[in-house]
Amino acid sequence: MKAILLGAGRGRRLGPHTEECPKSLVPFGGKRLGDFALDAMTKAGLDDAAIVYVGGWQVDRVRAAYPALTYVVNAQWAETNILASLFCAESHMHGGFVSTYTDIVYPVDVVARLMAAPGDVALAVDTDWRARYRERTEHPETDGEKVRCAGGRVTEISRTIPAGDAHGEFIGVARFTPEGARLLREHHAKAALGQTSYFIVLLQRMIEAGIEITHVDLPGGYWEIDTEQDYALAQRDWAARD
Repeated sequence: MKAILLGAGRGRRLGPHTEECPKSLVPFGGKRLGDFALDAMTKAGLDDAAIVYVGGWQVDRVRAAYPALTYVVNAQWAETNILASLFCAESHMHGGFVSTYTDIVYPVDVVARLMAAPGDVALAVDTDWRARYRERTEHPETDGEKVRCAGGRVTEISRTIPAGDAHGEFIGVARFTPEGARLLREHHAKAALGQTSYFIVLLQRMIEAGIEITHVDLPGGYWEIDTEQDYALAQRDWAARD
């Protein structure tokens, strides 16, 4: 089992915080944003040798900060999206993997819970997601990667799900067994999605094909840090969490 950390993007909406610094190195809560994902991997029993970082913007700075990781570079980071970055690390998927965005903060036990979840594909879902969106004027609820669920399975994943109908929001952390990774690669090859496609588009194609995707729920304690406003709100809420 490996971990694939997705951190190729420029993070332009974080303004001065990413002018000369990749998102994963932006300070938060006395750490760097990337430290939260790494701590979760360690908690789940994955050491640095099992962690693959997909970089792009200022990747040499990330290498200097985390020299023990394995690196894959998305040379087209400025023109592509999360899904393209993920498949830059396709050669590391075969034994199963956990993937995570690196501009997010989440509880340290999430990855361990995903690894213990049933099924070949499992997603982490924030069930208290709407509380986080109340003050995000730069991010309407229509931006959320929302899920419908029934019987322990994800039955739909899409931004177009009405907020009131959503079970929660996919936080960007997923786990694939070796069979789950095979199915992901197989459906990616069939779908022939564009370079700017989102990860959730492929996941939805898999659901429509009858692939079982389970979910691990967390009631909050998750922040996406995409804009300067997100950063300010997350810092405030982090300081007040106790």
